[in-house]
Amino acid sequence: MDAPKSCTPEDVATVNVIAAKDLLGSNHCYLDVRTPEEFSKSHIHHAFNVPYMFITQEGRVKNPEFLKEVSLILKKDDRIIVGCNSGGRGVRACVDLIEAGCLLLETEL
Repeated sequence: MDAPKSCTPEDVATVNVIAAKDLLGSNHCYLDVRTPEEFSKSHIHHAFNVPYMFITQEGRVKNPEFLKEVSLILKKDDRIIVGCNSGGRGVRACVDLIEAGCLLLETEL
């Protein structure tokens, strides 16, 4: 296996809602990284939910099992869209996934 790539938030491609909808129609999976509470309020049909962060009394805390949980449901070569409420957690989740070798860095959308 190749060594994981170094990745920054600037390396992560972002798409608008219309492009995301088109990608979902072409066999992309949707990984929702919001909290379970946010996910239960509304989510995209057939989305996978693996929270990137949890809300605790101390504030938001990164999910220590995030990479493991994602690797149990998605394969490295799956094409995915990662989403949250406003993009911050989604981008950070992508960076972590790429750096851990769990996700291929894909620059062409």
